[in-house]
Parts: sequence; C-alpha cells; structure tokens
Amino acid sequence: MLDSSERFVGIDSKLKEIDFLLETDANDVRFIGIWGMGGVGKTTLARLVYERISHDFEGSSFLANVREVYSKDGIVHLQKQLLSEILGENNIQIWNAYSGITRISRCLCNKKVLLVLDDVDQLDQLEKLVKQKEWFGFGSRVVVTTRDERLLVEHGIEMVYEVKPLTQDEALFLFSRKAFKDDELEEDFLELSKCFMNYASGLPLALKTLGSFLYKRGRDEWKSALDKLKQAPDRKIFETLKISYDGLDEFEKGIFLDIACFHKSCEQERVIEGLENCGFVGARVVIEVLIEQSLLYISFDSLSMHDLIQEMAWEIVRQESYDEPGGRSRLWLPKDIWHVHAKNTGSEAIEAIVLRLSEFKEAHCNPEAFTKMCKLRLLDIHNVSLSKGPKHLPNALRVLKWSWYPSKCLPPIFQPDELTELSLRHSKIDHLWDGIKRLGKLKSIDLRYSHNLTRTPDFTSIQNLEKLVLEGCTNLAKIHSSIAFLRRLRILNLKDCKSIMSLPNKVEMESLEVFDISGCSKVKKIPEFVGEMKNFWRLSLSGTVVQEIPSSVIRRSLEEIDLSGTALRETESSLVSVKNLVLSNFMGSNAPPARSWRSFFTFGEFPAKISHPASVVLASLKDLCFLKDLNLENCNLCEGAIPDNIGFLSSLETLNLSGNHLVSLPGSISGLSKLRDLNLENCSLCEGAIPEDIGFLSSLVMLNLSGNHLVSLPASISGLSKLRDLNLKNCSLCEGAIPEDIGFLSSLVGLNLSGNHFVSLPASISGLSKLQYFYLKNCKRLQQLPAIPDARRFGYFWCSFENCFSLGGIQGCNAIMYSMLKRFNQVFLSPILPRLLSCVHLFTLFLCAGVPSVLAYSNSWK
Repeated sequence: MLDSSERFVGIDSKLKEIDFLLETDANDVRFIGIWGMGGVGKTTLARLVYERISHDFEGSSFLANVREVYSKDGIVHLQKQLLSEILGENNIQIWNAYSGITRISRCLCNKKVLLVLDDVDQLDQLEKLVKQKEWFGFGSRVVVTTRDERLLVEHGIEMVYEVKPLTQDEALFLFSRKAFKDDELEEDFLELSKCFMNYASGLPLALKTLGSFLYKRGRDEWKSALDKLKQAPDRKIFETLKISYDGLDEFEKGIFLDIACFHKSCEQERVIEGLENCGFVGARVVIEVLIEQSLLYISFDSLSMHDLIQEMAWEIVRQESYDEPGGRSRLWLPKDIWHVHAKNTGSEAIEAIVLRLSEFKEAHCNPEAFTKMCKLRLLDIHNVSLSKGPKHLPNALRVLKWSWYPSKCLPPIFQPDELTELSLRHSKIDHLWDGIKRLGKLKSIDLRYSHNLTRTPDFTSIQNLEKLVLEGCTNLAKIHSSIAFLRRLRILNLKDCKSIMSLPNKVEMESLEVFDISGCSKVKKIPEFVGEMKNFWRLSLSGTVVQEIPSSVIRRSLEEIDLSGTALRETESSLVSVKNLVLSNFMGSNAPPARSWRSFFTFGEFPAKISHPASVVLASLKDLCFLKDLNLENCNLCEGAIPDNIGFLSSLETLNLSGNHLVSLPGSISGLSKLRDLNLENCSLCEGAIPEDIGFLSSLVMLNLSGNHLVSLPASISGLSKLRDLNLKNCSLCEGAIPEDIGFLSSLVGLNLSGNHFVSLPASISGLSKLQYFYLKNCKRLQQLPAIPDARRFGYFWCSFENCFSLGGIQGCNAIMYSMLKRFNQVFLSPILPRLLSCVHLFTLFLCAGVPSVLAYSNSWK
C-alpha cells in the first residue's frame, strides 16, 4: 500500500489521463505504457492504478522490479509469479520459458485479467510474459512501466502515458510532507527548502529522499547537506538514475556524456554536427535512443535533460579520477581546466576540453599544457586571452575551436590528420601554416575577425573543405589561387575583407551555395563560375566596386541577391530565370549616378526619361515572374518610379516601398493576386493615391499605410477578407474617411487608427469579431467609441485610448471599458491598473477626459 504523501501529490490529473487510456468499461484487450525517467513516479502511479481497479477483474498480478528479477532469477521465475498470483496456485510447474508461454496463453485466454509489469527494460520480457493480446480474455488490461519508450514501440503498444516531473506546487507539497510532516513549509526553513526543491527539479524520488533525510534536522545540518550536494549527488538518487546509463553501449555512453558535459540546451542539429565532427558518426540515431531511454528530451529544437540526469553524468566523469581532474575524460569546469593547465597534469585520459566563459578573461599560459594529451579530440576555448600560445597541440584533434588564439600561427609540427573543424575567431593569426598540409577530413575553416591575417593557406590538400569564413579579416590581401578548385565548398564568406583586390578569374565550385564578398571595397570583378552549382542560392556583392555580373553567376537556384551600394553598369538578362528571388536594397546611400545605370538590366522597355537611377531597374521588373520578395525601402524613389506594369509580378508575396516619395501608386498594383504583405509607410501618398480596386488583393494579410496624407480610403478596402493587420496611423483621416462597412474585415486582428482626426468611428467595427489590438492613441478629436458587444469574449484584447482628450461620457465605452471593469470588480482606476497589467485583458486609458465621469458609475457595477 502507498502512504498518503505518495498517493495524492500531483496524482489526480495523472490518474484521469490513465483512466482515459484504460477505459475499463470497454470490452477489448488493451496494452498501456507508462514511460518516464527514473525516479519520476512510474511505479507509484502504476501501483495506485492497480489498487483502484484490480477488483474489477477476474484475476490480477503486479510484477514489481521486472528488470531486477529478470536479471537475478530469469524469465521463468516471472512467468511463475504471474500465473501464481492470477490463478491462486502456489506450486506452478514451468520447466522453461516456452512452456511458460504456452501455460500463460492457455490459462488466461478466457479470463479478464489485469497485469502490471513494472520497470521493464528488455523486449524479451514482454514477448515471454505478454506477447499478444490474444493471450488474454476480453476486457483485460496490461500496464507496462519502463524508462525505454522504444520497447513500447517495438511491442506495438500505442497508448503511452509519459510521466513528467512534478510542478512547483506539487513539489512543494511533497517536500513539505517529507521534511516537516506537514502540507506547508516552515518559515525558518523557507529559503533552504527552495534550494533543495530547485536541486530536485520536480523529481519525486529526489524530493522524498532529501525531505526524509532532512526531517527533524536543524538549519546547520540542512546547510551542510546542501553543501555536500554541491560536491557529490545523493547516492540513492545517483544509483537509481544511473540504471538508464548502464543500459547503454560504449558508443552511446560517449555521446551521452558529451551532451551532458558540453551540449545541454544547444540546438539539436548543431549538436549532431559537432558530435559527428568529433567522430561520433551516427549521432542522430543515438540521440533518438537517449530520448527513448528518458535521458534526453527536445525543447524548442534544442537538446535538454533533467538537471539530476546531467549531474549523474558529471559524477560518472568525476569518478574516473576523483582527486586529479587531469585523469578524467572530459573537462568543462573552469577551476578544473585551470588546475590542469597550471599544474601541467594533463594526461592521455583527456578526450575533450570545453572552456566557454560568459565574460572575457585574460590569463597566463603554460605552453606545454597540451603535450601529454595525446588523445584529445575536442578543444573548445572561448573568451579567454592567453599570454602565450601553445608549443604543442595534439595531432588527435578533430575539432579545434579557440577564439582569441594568441599565436601568429599554429605549431609547426601540428599535423591533425583527423581534423574536421578549425575555428580561430578573433585570433592573432597572421597565417595558419607554411607550405601544404594534407588535411583530407577538414570541412570547415572559420577565421572571422582575425585582423592580423594576411594570407590564406594553400588549399591544394584540403579538397573536402565545405565552409570557409574569413569575414572581417581586414588585412587579408592574398587568397591562394588553389581556392578556385574547392569543388565541395558550400559557403565562401569574404565579407568586409577590405584589403582583397582581386579574386581568381575562374572558379570550379560546383557545390557552392553562398558567395558573399560584401564590403570588399577594392574588388572590381567576380570570377566566372564553372559547373552546375545546383544549390547556389545567395549572392552578396554589396559595398563592392564590381561593375558587372558574369552570365555564369546567374543560376535558376538563386534566391537572394544583394547589390546595394555597388557600381554595377550591366547585368545579364538571364536574371529573369531566377526563381524565388529576393532583390535586396537595390539603391543604397552610395548609389551610382543615373548614367551608370543606362544599360542595367538590358532586357525590357526603358523609359525615355530617367528621373532616378532605379527607374531603369524597375522598368524591367515585369520580367521577373518568379520574384517573391521585393524590398525597396528608403530608396529615394519619386513619383512615377514604380512602373505601371508592376502587376505582372505574378509571384510577388512581399512588397516594401516604405520611406519613398511616391505620391501615388499605379493601378496595376491591384493585380498582385499573391501579395500578402504590402508596406507603404511614409511614402508621401496623398488623397486618392490608393487604387480604388485595392480590394482585389485577395491574399493580402498585412497592409501598412501609416504616415501618409490619405484623408480618405477607397471603399473596396473592406473587401480584403484575409487582412489581419491594418495600420492607418497618422494618415490624416477625417470624419467619414473610414468606410462604413469596415466591419466586413472578418480576419482583422490588429487595427491601428492612432493620430487621426475623425470624431467618431463606423458602427460596423462591432463586427470585427477577431480583433485583439485596437489603437486610438492621439486621436484628439475623437468624442465617442464604437460599441463593441460583450468585451468578455476576447481571450486577449488590448485597446489604447491615450491622449484622446475629447473622449467623454459612457457611450461606446460601455462595451469595452465597463464590461472589463465589472469583470474585475474594481471601483477606482488606480488600484485596478496593477491587476490589469497581470491579466489577459489589457487596455490603456491615459488622459481621457471622460474617465472621471466613468468612475462616477462605479456603484452600478457592483
């Protein structure tokens, strides 16, 4: 039987979900899985379920500790126990596992039974105890608890309940029961109790173990126990959690320890890449195994684990060499790393060192520190500036990441044949090495912001390189010609390498995806590209003096081209074949004079007069039938710059023209049937500038017209049935400017009418059933609000009436303000504001003239 502290803490909601899965009234045979990490309460939950419903069955059996009994006594013992408990016989005769299978299936096939198999850890246990539903009579239920979700999947158990740690309130209740034999914490122990609960992180086993140990002990003993936990985990908790680790093979154990020591809360795909770079090929499937074993879980695409699971992993590493960190496989604590570094106690046991400091630190260097670490595969140092560089680095290194690396080059005898990743950001490197190094496994070189770098290495024997990042290497003047033949290179980033004057005339980079030379202010010519380059999607030339783009550069796979601030004179008509293209910032602050654009985009019809350099570009946009995103923000475009045929951009989804001087828009803009986002903020648009048929933009979701002198709106705007966000802030809208049928915008979530001049608003606003954000700030002439029926229907509603000096009386406020205030049952404005700010219903009423009269009605709300 369970004691009361276990029986009720956090159990009710869990039982309801288990009952839903069991559905004991149904006449079918069901297998139910209860899955979770060690110590989370699976057995407690299963035992309670068993006690509650076992009387409804013809026979029942609770097989406790299946893993332990199976290991000690074998499967036959478990088969005998199962039959003995159900049949009520003491001398069950079973000679081997297969005779046990036969006996179970024959004896129980017509009985309605309840079986609980607790702590199953092998598929063989399930197959020889409860292999098939046909072994049991109608209405039977089989409950299996396990740490390994994969066992349930392989046995075909689809109904699975995951037991999760207790909530904070539940943990508080359980800890109080154990530590004080009461439902509440004692005041004198409040802060210490919080420390222990934080340590337990909702794990019932830890809460019960620690609470029971602390019962009737004084404050000094509590503090001492807490200090001890900081040094080493509780033995019972550790041994219980370690069971899952012991079930892993050596390869899986290595990956688990690496994640626990170095990668917790890191993005999953990056962790997988890092592990595989360290030699753990197949890390992805191992991570799935660890998740199934309840050792890991995924949260927001990042790998995480319970704090006590991580502590268990740390303790496993510490036990490799308790007294000397230099004898452990992994080092991650700064104090241990500094000890090994200063005392030169490193050994061949060390496989990985990761030192990532949150704040920059300068330290003295022991140049010999790495000499004995011949098996070191991972060295990751961040935010540390050492006085000297190492004389020796282990040749076994697979990943070398060292920001602020202090030496001018890598050690001359360093020959890391297994190296896959080299990252020396912000280093003092002026060159990596002399001559040719054969590094056939090296996939990534990242030297960004290494300002002393003057030349790259010879890439002849680094043919598997996939990523080369030299961004911000401002003194880099020479790139070795062998770069042109890196056929597996995917990313080439030379951004802001201001000293580079030229690139190879021709490159053979058939795997290239990103080519970025933005900010290379001395580069006049980009190479001819040879090869298919099927995945080439981004080309960035901004801030260069490149004068033309070779035809070989333009590929159909391109999605993004940045040409801002270039000196382009001509480009190829093949650009029209590009799909999914984003043309980013054609005109920057350093745009060339109009004459240099006369032959830009040689395809299409050019206007006779060129009032602005971008006009030549825009005149030919009609040919870009695959263009999805066009950003011309703050390009100094004037009236007439947008061509009448812009409506031919049949694939356009986003159009940003904000910050220009357009005055009016071409009527054909209404033909952009796929347009979802239209930004016309601060475009100097005047009355009548918006086409009358704007309502034909059937896909439009966001429309920003703020900062224009519109005065009125076309009636068809009410036909934008998919519109979710309409911004009409500071548009000089007067009384009657907003269409009476604006309430037809059935999808509208946000409406900003701030800074306008109307006195009242259309009554149809009451029909905006999905409205959540309603802004009327600085509408100084507004005298009454629209009537919105029953504001309580909103799950979330923000309504702002700041600086509405003319707003008075209660008309219109009745629906918004009164129903909310009544709901909160408050009388005066000042005491309700703090509560409103913490609730889901929010609104602001600053400097509204009618507020005093509103408060006069407070007695009617009670």
